[in-house]
Formats: sequence, structure tokens, C-alpha cells
Amino acid sequence: MSGSEEPLVRQGMSLVSVGDSFTEGVGDPYPGGEGFRGWADRLAEHLADHVGEIGYANLAVRGKLMRQIVTDQVPPVLAMAPDLVTLSAGGNDLLRPGGDPERMARILDHTVGRLRAAGSQVVLFTGVNITTGYMRGTIGLFARYYLHVRAVADKYGCFLVDQWSMDVLTDPRAWDEDRLHMSPEGHRRLALRAAEVLGVPVADRWDEPWPEQGPVPWRQARREDLTWVKDSLGPWIGRRLTGRSSGDTVTAKRPELTPLTKDR
Repeated sequence: MSGSEEPLVRQGMSLVSVGDSFTEGVGDPYPGGEGFRGWADRLAEHLADHVGEIGYANLAVRGKLMRQIVTDQVPPVLAMAPDLVTLSAGGNDLLRPGGDPERMARILDHTVGRLRAAGSQVVLFTGVNITTGYMRGTIGLFARYYLHVRAVADKYGCFLVDQWSMDVLTDPRAWDEDRLHMSPEGHRRLALRAAEVLGVPVADRWDEPWPEQGPVPWRQARREDLTWVKDSLGPWIGRRLTGRSSGDTVTAKRPELTPLTKDR
């Protein structure tokens, strides 16, 4: 960085987050149940705590596919011309039949190119290396896509939050009861890691070891499995079969750049 360029993380900087439920923060409800917080809001709070005040928008909506994110969320981002954009997309596409990592990568490459050409710095994400449960049959597709994400990050000089290497996020306690979205603690740890990638000091460690925990009794584990099938997996499959999405009636929680201060 030349001496004439402003530092990225500074008072008054602007941050816009786009994506799906991962970035909306599903699994990490605000106290009182009014909306979700999530790693993106937590990251914005870390930035505001560090510099005093930032502008922040979060356009992410649960259930959105890559094309929907690019069509609906990216144009407003380009109009806002923020200093920093966090972008995570493609996971919902790869969970559907016919998910194509190479096609997703081409769309991602084009989108990041547009954002970088407009002057925004970009943060990209790989996913968590989970090879158990319903992810067992799809992890290869995701691994291929994440290699492309790394290549796109290198090509355009993006920040990369590599969740694949974050072993702490493979612990079940990092995940919500639906086993698809992160828990509040998972979101908290990811926000700390994202802040670290951006060079923002934080008081806590994202890689703090989890407290020791004994094995779950077999009967309890089976009850939890049955509850998950009834409350989470079944409804998820039903939406896929009927062409519905969990985000069909949801709008962005923070659609415009608004001030976020250290004192909130």
C-alpha cells in the first residue's frame, strides 16, 4: 500500500455483507428473538469497536441461490460502493441435485471481478470440512468449489477466511440444532477469525479449545437424530420438492448503509 492510500480499516469505513442464511446469521438469534445476529453483524461490531464508527449494511437472505444473490444483492452493493464487501454464496446450489462447482466458480469469478473493478475490497470464505451426517455424500463437491474460491481470492487479491482449516468448527457445539447453520458460539468464533484476517485486534481467541465433554449416550443421540429429522431435515426436503425457499417471505435485515458505532 502506497503512502497516499487510506487504510482499509478506519473510522467511517463502509462494509456490506451479501449472501444467504450463513451471512444473515441464522442460528444466532438476537436476544428477544427479533432477527438474527450472526458472524457478519458481530464482525461489524468488532470493526466499530476498533475504529469508533463504520457504515454497515447486510443484504443476505436465507435460502438464496448464487444467481439470486448476484441478481438481487450485488447491484445495490455496487451502487453503495463500499470499502469492503463480504461475499459467501453457492452453498444452497451445491445442496441441490445437479450442483455444479465449476459453474458456481465462474459466476463467483465474474462477480468478484465486478466488485473489485468498482473499488471494493472483498472477503471470501471456504466452508467447514464436515464429512459426517448428511454432508457425507456432498463434501467432494464442496471441496472442489472451495478450491475455486481460493483461486478467485488469489486472482483478485481478496481476503480469505478459510473455515476448512478451522478445526474448532467441526465440533457439534459450533452448530445449531438443525445441523445446517452455526450456533451462536460458532458465529462468534467465525467473527473473531474474520476480524483477525482483516488485521483487527480482538480480546478473545477463535481457536480456544472447547471444554471437555463426555460421550453422548446412544439413546439420547438417537432421540436427537429423530427430532432433527422431524423438525429440520423433513421440512428442508419438503421445501426442495415443492420449489419453496425459507427466504421466500424474508427481506434483508439491514438493506442500507447505516452508522454502527462503538456504543451501538
